[in-house]
Amino acid sequence: MRKTLIATSLLLATGLAAAADAPARKSGLWEITNNMSGPHPMTTTMQQCVDEKTDKLTEQTGSKEAKQNCSKNEVSRSGGKVISDSVCKFDGTTATTHAEFSGDFGSNYRGDIKTTYNPPMHGMKESQMAITAKWLGPCKAGMKPGDMMMQGIPGMPAGMKFNPADMQKQMR
Repeated sequence: MRKTLIATSLLLATGLAAAADAPARKSGLWEITNNMSGPHPMTTTMQQCVDEKTDKLTEQTGSKEAKQNCSKNEVSRSGGKVISDSVCKFDGTTATTHAEFSGDFGSNYRGDIKTTYNPPMHGMKESQMAITAKWLGPCKAGMKPGDMMMQGIPGMPAGMKFNPADMQKQMR
């Protein structure tokens, strides 16, 4: 259950961070911390090596997923914030999400995401997540753009590295 919620939240969060209306993130290593509140509070951290190409791929993948699964997917700017509202279907549940991102996206950003699930997803009616992201510098040795390293996810080994773009290529 938690893996599904985390995966859904991470998909939303990384997709929103790379959305067309969001400022481009600076290339290099980003540390992204997700604090999920609610009946199953959890904090996860990932480090992601990004460049313009991988952020564009994330945007395109998110856009494709949204077209397939979402009846609403609006991203706009208001003042210094990027605001996203979506209504999407995941595993027979409708997830209605409102997210607000702020920051300069060159060295840091923050996202506040609230999602309601109807019917509840694995018994959860809603979730709230705060995302904080900061640029750490150049990517670590052995990491290429797109690589992610996860920390703090139950059932996953600490420091597990994967690359979503490589996984998509393997699934084709």
